Amino acid sequence: MWADNETTIDYLNFGVVADACAKLLQQAQGVPLSVGVSGGWGVGKTSLVRMIEGRLKQADSPGKNTYVVVTFNPWLYQDFEGARSALLQLVGDEVLRLAAKDEALLKKAKRLLKRINLLRLAQLGGEAAATLYTGVPVGSIGAAVMKVGGFFGLGGGDGEPGDGEGEKGKDDKGAADGLLKPAEPVSLPSEIQAFRNALEELLEELKVTLVVFVDDLDRCLPKTAISTLESIRLLLFLKRSAFVVAADNEFIRGAVRVHFEGTSISGEVATNYFDKLIQVPLHVPRLGINEAKAYLALLLMERAHSDGDFDKTGFEAAREAIPKRLQTSWKGDAVTSEFLQSLVGLGNTRMLELMKLAEGLAPLLTQSSAVNANPRLMKRFLNTVYLRSALATPQGIDLDIPSLAKWHLVERCDETLANALAARVTSAADGRVPVLHEAEAAAASGAVLPEPFKDDRFTREWLQLQPPLGETDLRPLLHLSRDTATRDFGADNMTTEGRALRDALVSATASNAPLTEAIRAAGAIQAGMAMAKAWQLKAAKRTWRSGEDVVPLLEPCKVYPELAAQASALLAEAPVGKVGPGIIPPLYAQLWARPIVDKWEADSSTERPTKAAIVQAKKGAR
Repeated sequence: MWADNETTIDYLNFGVVADACAKLLQQAQGVPLSVGVSGGWGVGKTSLVRMIEGRLKQADSPGKNTYVVVTFNPWLYQDFEGARSALLQLVGDEVLRLAAKDEALLKKAKRLLKRINLLRLAQLGGEAAATLYTGVPVGSIGAAVMKVGGFFGLGGGDGEPGDGEGEKGKDDKGAADGLLKPAEPVSLPSEIQAFRNALEELLEELKVTLVVFVDDLDRCLPKTAISTLESIRLLLFLKRSAFVVAADNEFIRGAVRVHFEGTSISGEVATNYFDKLIQVPLHVPRLGINEAKAYLALLLMERAHSDGDFDKTGFEAAREAIPKRLQTSWKGDAVTSEFLQSLVGLGNTRMLELMKLAEGLAPLLTQSSAVNANPRLMKRFLNTVYLRSALATPQGIDLDIPSLAKWHLVERCDETLANALAARVTSAADGRVPVLHEAEAAAASGAVLPEPFKDDRFTREWLQLQPPLGETDLRPLLHLSRDTATRDFGADNMTTEGRALRDALVSATASNAPLTEAIRAAGAIQAGMAMAKAWQLKAAKRTWRSGEDVVPLLEPCKVYPELAAQASALLAEAPVGKVGPGIIPPLYAQLWARPIVDKWEADSSTERPTKAAIVQAKKGAR
């Protein structure tokens, strides 16, 4: 199974983008920079961020500049602590850790933490904020803030002078044991600026560039997302600092609209809100068929390697060759069948089959709006396929990965068609669906697709995807797909004799004594069931040109005339335009079939030779 989380292993040729972004951050040389990594859910934003982080760590220059990466995930703090407070605390803790070896810097770092705690208190609002703003205890909470200010490390509680304009030494009354002196309010703008100055000074003295990665912003509730963006403003555009914010632009716009609900802001204003925070917009590259094929191929190679079907040397060579191939795809060097085959070896049948599967799945998973070449969804798709494969063996089901993938593909991308086919499986003997076989043949020849298939590009390509399923018992596939839908295979009330007759009718090409004996042995009820099942099973191979096509209807009716009405109903579904003259004589010899044949004669779509055969049969019957 493939883990559904970020990775630094580059299967999507993101390395080129990561290199460019890391280079941009290095070339800034301490000038503040903000980069927005945008893209929808599951397209690889976090993986790209991890790759950028890895490249920055390789660019460290101790004594001159060291990249210190802080990753902040506001989603983890949602409903527990304000994202704004959490981000400030995370940065403060990291600076404190970096300054731990230098006593002078450590003192400055501690004072920075005090300012962070002050700003966090100010965000509480209500009585606490009022106390801070006025310097006078307001309510019970305000009194508590004044009383236990030392708990937050604010004021002069550590015996050290502050570095803000309004701070005095610890000789001032109340400085040692309180947050504020009575009637001396806090100037929040001054504190914010003092905090920024102090952080900037510390980063310069530590010779580090602080790079804050903000991830999973588009998983947060709108309130948390906006709170995080507001906290970024406190740290943004400081020397020796950079922000890389990974988020879906559409989500951010939606969060801004929610935040400013009732103000009738325009879409342009919502867009500008994010743009003012981000200097360099970086979009995660969109995947085309070529990239999707490469990604699927590498995932399948990885799985085959873990299963022992693909050696380590070959897998590592493919991991290196495929991204290089993608880098030059603009020249026309696509990830072709021949290229993939050369990577796995022409003698490895198992791997060749998987590479063919990757090639077939790629365009379909790219075209489908349900997947749209989303890397996370493609990974989940394969996870489901391999999970079903693992569930098959203990249940005595023998199905290959391509068959499982083809069925799951139609489930995932065209649920209506999947349900329609499943409904036919429940009424078909042996789980075969004749119309599916007919549709696969029509798709291969370019003919019109029968119902219930839509005549669109996806359906035609799915029908031609290997292996064909038209003559396959689909019941095992449906049984394994019960994780997506309830499957009912219908009741099978046939006896042993009934099943034997069904099989005999399917293989019969003419009347014969053993067949007649099998009909008698089954009895009228079972013979009727066997007739209907055999008629359905032979539908895919029925040409409507030869007398053997109607043997499954004629022979049971000869033994049990009471089955004539059932046989007549089945025959009435015939495609009149396809009926050939060879089928007429044996049919017209049966009284129950004559009314249907007479209708064919009057039908304008009936072929002339067939009408002539009907006229001749009537003359012979007189």
